[in-house]
Amino acid sequence: MTKTWPSPSGTPSTLLSLPRRVRRSAGPRLAVCACLSAMLTACAMGPDYVRPTVASGVEFKEAAGWKAAEPRDDAHRGPWWEVFGDPDLSRLMAQVETANQTIAQAEAQYRQALAVVRASRAGQFPTLSGSASATRSGTGTQSSTTTNSSGVIISQGGSQSIRNQYNLGVSASWEADLWGSIRRTVEADTASAQASAANLANAHLSAQAELARNYFQLRIMDEQQRLLDATIKVYERSLRLNENRYAVGVAAKAEIAQARTQLETTRAQAIDLRWQRAQLEHAIAILVGQPPSSFSIPSADFRAVLPAVPVGLPSELLERRPDIAAAERQVQAANARIGVTQAAYFPSLTLSASLGYRSAQFADWLTAPARFWSLGPALAAPLFDAGLRRAQTRQAEAAYDLQVATYRQTVLSALEEVENYLSQLRVMEEEQVVQQRALDAARESLRLTTNQFESGLIDYLNVVSVQTAALSNERTALSLLGNRLTASVNLIAALGGGWHADALAASGNPGSESPGPSPQPASP
Repeated sequence: MTKTWPSPSGTPSTLLSLPRRVRRSAGPRLAVCACLSAMLTACAMGPDYVRPTVASGVEFKEAAGWKAAEPRDDAHRGPWWEVFGDPDLSRLMAQVETANQTIAQAEAQYRQALAVVRASRAGQFPTLSGSASATRSGTGTQSSTTTNSSGVIISQGGSQSIRNQYNLGVSASWEADLWGSIRRTVEADTASAQASAANLANAHLSAQAELARNYFQLRIMDEQQRLLDATIKVYERSLRLNENRYAVGVAAKAEIAQARTQLETTRAQAIDLRWQRAQLEHAIAILVGQPPSSFSIPSADFRAVLPAVPVGLPSELLERRPDIAAAERQVQAANARIGVTQAAYFPSLTLSASLGYRSAQFADWLTAPARFWSLGPALAAPLFDAGLRRAQTRQAEAAYDLQVATYRQTVLSALEEVENYLSQLRVMEEEQVVQQRALDAARESLRLTTNQFESGLIDYLNVVSVQTAALSNERTALSLLGNRLTASVNLIAALGGGWHADALAASGNPGSESPGPSPQPASP
């Protein structure tokens, strides 16, 4: 990796020849120094930022047959979860936006980052402070004893001096940003604030995707519960039928045992679903910021809608994934901090001034004779630090390389996620077609076997095996539908949920405490 380290455009050699005493003619000289300082602020140490290159590919390998992203007037422009057409899900999403504590943490971190930017920008301006004091102090001398010529001891008492001091003053100081240290710090903190804004968007997206996944799994469990409840009723009728047939000597006792086994096994499966649903309900309660004890989702009819998700190009992920944007902003922050460490090699110039009144008499405090003032520059330069600055620069360069590698790894991981979910959805779509044929065949087999049993052509043991196969296929079809819904949510989240890096344009501006725009919807 090749880095270029720009050198300063000049050296402030004229600043070293300042007069020792401030004279009336120093005003023009100070003005010249100030102008020269302003000119020198045009240079900044450290490399200018360039986004690291990363290979993203021309198109997704698993995107064959998928719908490409293209602007259309009839495309959905609302929040991305509305493509599933579930009002209950939309209602829960609104609660996530306002009550999720993980999002609240990310929002607080973003506001902290904005405050850091404000603090670093304050270093570009002079500081002004005022002071006022009134003190009373005293000093005394010790007593002494002497002996005269007659041998008489003479004692002399000590004296005490008491004085007052009244001070009122205003002082100002400004550090000239000769080598761009302050500007690089502002650049680094601004990039960090933008990364924090992207992390906030990612927290929104993660919470939304987790809620959607849990919600769809819960609804699939409700469908499975209804299926098992209906199946239990059928098995209860079958048990009564076999008991009646056994009572008249038509059926064997083994058929009753088999019917009861089938019934109780199905009841156990239905009971097992309850704790799984409860856990999902509790997880949703935490996502919407409510205690699980006071939160519930009633069972409701569920009509799943599998949306068509536009995929787009791999290069678009660099702008659509908030986690990628956060990693890229951290690269710029690390790049700017290299300039901060390099600027520490050079002298710093501080201009300071003070004005006030100082008097020992209160009556003469605010008078012209009690007035004082001072004005002058201070130049400080490092002479010896035992390699401290060199080590700090090497540390900043290593931190930059670390962030570059993190950024590239984040991009590669994002590309992997999209490829995985595309492959998963394509295979699941094919699997569902086959599974539907298997389900239709199982239902037909159950109908024919039931008719044969009722006609007395076969015994109940043959019916049991067919019913078990039919129930298994019914549950498999529901599970596959839930998996497809979950994979669709994962794909939308992997594509950024409709978020775009343009949302970071206003981030890092401390003039607004807004956490930035919420993640925008996808446009499937």
